Amino acid sequence: MADELFENPRLAAIYDFFDSDRSDLDAYEAMVNEFGARSVLDIGCGTGTFACRLAARGIKVTGVDPAAASLHVAQMKPWSDRVEWIHGDALSIPPLAVDLATMTGNVAQVFLTDEEWMGTLRAVRAALRPGGRFVFESRDPKAQAWLGWNRENTYRRVVVPGCGTVEGWVDVTDVQGSLVSFRTTYIFESDGAVITSDSTLRFRSREEMTNSLLDAGLSVDEVREAPDRPGLEFVFIARRPMA
Repeated sequence: MADELFENPRLAAIYDFFDSDRSDLDAYEAMVNEFGARSVLDIGCGTGTFACRLAARGIKVTGVDPAAASLHVAQMKPWSDRVEWIHGDALSIPPLAVDLATMTGNVAQVFLTDEEWMGTLRAVRAALRPGGRFVFESRDPKAQAWLGWNRENTYRRVVVPGCGTVEGWVDVTDVQGSLVSFRTTYIFESDGAVITSDSTLRFRSREEMTNSLLDAGLSVDEVREAPDRPGLEFVFIARRPMA
């Protein structure tokens, strides 16, 4: 089940305005070019920013997400009519044989149990053509990014067209080993509504991620740094073997 942040229609409608700098997607688009991908599966596509960017270039794109409200926002964007949208998780993906599968942002960290993560990896492998690649990012737990997740560091006041001014911030609520829980709070000045969304991410080490990919039958070609967060994230490039 998706978090309130993505499933609540009122929050989904303002998501892009609070996450307006999507320069993080530039590296993924560059890898589409680097690997010559003509078909892409975007898992956890959210409000569809990356999927629509690729569709505008003539790439065949399938976007899958469990949050209906986010998909509704995605389907209102330019070029969205050229994307195949699937409401569901990775296990909902039909046979595709795509050149490239992606998980941008925090998507790879929402799978909290080993069973969830392994099931997702196997579904990704099944969706790739032989030799197809899987690219995703995950935060390095050693960097402890969550130490900066508080109101002081994350508070923003954004004017959203058609909605008015909205305040928003993040607070960590619990840290248990590799699991970090946090609450995102939004205040809508137009009517004083306060809506919160509780989320948990799992911070897996580079070794854990590598081993899980190998266990799922994917080879690991390379691990890069995220250009927008140097020293803070891993970018994994895995591949479905030819045989």
